[in-house]
Order: sequence, then C-alpha cells, then structure tokens
Amino acid sequence: MDWSLSWTPRDDADLLAGWRLWLELSDQVWPDSSWTGTPADAVRRIRELLAACDELECGTLTPLVQSMFLTTGAAVVLWWDDDGPLDVDRAALLHADLAVVAEHVDHVLTALAAGGGWTDLNTARHR
Repeated sequence: MDWSLSWTPRDDADLLAGWRLWLELSDQVWPDSSWTGTPADAVRRIRELLAACDELECGTLTPLVQSMFLTTGAAVVLWWDDDGPLDVDRAALLHADLAVVAEHVDHVLTALAAGGGWTDLNTARHR
C-alpha cells in the first residue's frame, strides 16, 4: 500500500504525543527471541502497537494512527488466533504480511521524525 504520509504537530501536546508514538513504533515489529513459533505470537507485537496507537490517537496524529489500523488490520485478523504450526508456505505468507506492516511502520516513523524534528534519530535507527 502506498501511503503519502506527513505530520505537522500543531502544539506541544501534539509534539509530545508524536514523540511517544515514535518511541512505541521504534520498537521492533518482527518477532523477537521470545517468539513461540506461532502466527498468533508473531502478530502479538503488532496488536500491542495498535493498542498504543489507540491510546495516542488524537489531533494531528489521527491520520497516521488510522493508517496503522488500515495497514495492519488484515494481518492481525488473519493470524491473531492461529496457534498452528507453520509450514514453509504459511511461513512465507506470514513473513509477507509482517513485511507489509514493517514497511508501513517505517513510513509512519519517517513522517513523525520529519514533523517532530528528530530525523537524525530516525536515521540512526536504520544503522
């Protein structure tokens, strides 16, 4: 999905909310070493990110947060309760879904960093 994202905080409260969202989204989207190997556990972090987005949805952040829900919704709905083992084909599908989410999160982070004035931190995140 191609999103043209930008963000301009209108006041200090918006800037603070944007910073909090940037910090939440800067954490990894991909499963970490505690992953149990199930699709449901793989999308657990995405569900946690969406909960944080829900808490921070306000003002100028609303379009960015809504884009997160639209982009991640299919992956979460498809995999959230799937505790079955992954075969090669299902693993490839899960990986593709997670890649779409990770790419969109990167676009949101870039928009937040540009609007918030912390592009150097966002650049350092890619190192």
